[in-house]
Amino acid sequence: MDDLLTVSDLEVGFQTDRGLARVLDRVNFHAGRGEIVGLVGESGCGKTTLARAILGVLPENSARISAGVIDFDGRDLLAEDPQALATEVRGRQITFVPQDPFSSFNPVFTIGAQIEELMKWKSPESEPGAAGRFYPRARRRSDRARVLELLRTVQLPDPDGILKKYPHEVSGGQRQRLMIAMALLPEPQLIIADEPTTALDVTIQAQILKLLKRLATERGVSVLFTTHDLGTAYEICDRITVMYAGQEVESAPSDDFFAAPRHPYTKRLLESLPSREHGISGIPGQIPALIDPPAGCRFHPRCANASARCAAARPGVTQTGPAHRVRCHHPVDAAREAVP
Repeated sequence: MDDLLTVSDLEVGFQTDRGLARVLDRVNFHAGRGEIVGLVGESGCGKTTLARAILGVLPENSARISAGVIDFDGRDLLAEDPQALATEVRGRQITFVPQDPFSSFNPVFTIGAQIEELMKWKSPESEPGAAGRFYPRARRRSDRARVLELLRTVQLPDPDGILKKYPHEVSGGQRQRLMIAMALLPEPQLIIADEPTTALDVTIQAQILKLLKRLATERGVSVLFTTHDLGTAYEICDRITVMYAGQEVESAPSDDFFAAPRHPYTKRLLESLPSREHGISGIPGQIPALIDPPAGCRFHPRCANASARCAAARPGVTQTGPAHRVRCHHPVDAAREAVP
């Protein structure tokens, strides 16, 4: 599959009062065209930081990108002029579905006014950087027709009526459908969805996941889906990449990932899912502090298979299947007993 997005050796740190927190440590990641890729891991593993680095919206006063390449459709986003990134890429070729649909709209403007402002600047028919200067009547009519059609596509009843409402007058599920519609309106190549179902109840979650997967498939859009919920990842993702404490540790097609995890952390993560057989189990130890993280593989202090080699050097990539890659000196199928 042709890759749309490739992240290579990305290092991101945040300056704090206690020193530099190394949040991403030489992360490698890729997403193919039309592929839904899940980025999973515990809270604080760097999922959102990676998504924000791709979007180019890391806080300027504290974030430090010290190395790496973010190649999007042949363009290195880290080398792009910030103005070109804002007008040509962000919100146009790459769009974003936030985690919280309740705080994503301005409460003092109608939904229609906010979507119109988006289309004024980011409509597929507008010229990058010049669209906001004026809004021709013909394009306004065309954009409105596009909006109404897409609102029907995301299964929102009475699109005309919804555009006249304020955000508090629609439900959380409807607001998340609106966010998905707004992400699709510029006809992007990539949608970054940052845990978009976290604030929704289970039945609405299932509807949103099914909708997002169908729309991505029909329109050929790539989706980067960040989540800490493995059940959600199973439902929607074609391939899954696992992160731990700022390092990517495993990447595999969804079926292979759930059937035969190869990294010890991934195996323990899947074993942590509650079941009738073993109840609730956790992973011994604590996530390391990112200001002074352990050398080598950051999981080695908690890993039963760790050796001195794991602490000395970060593992390289081992290809364990046609599309299954793992960063581990001792993958699960060849695991040894813990070495002192």
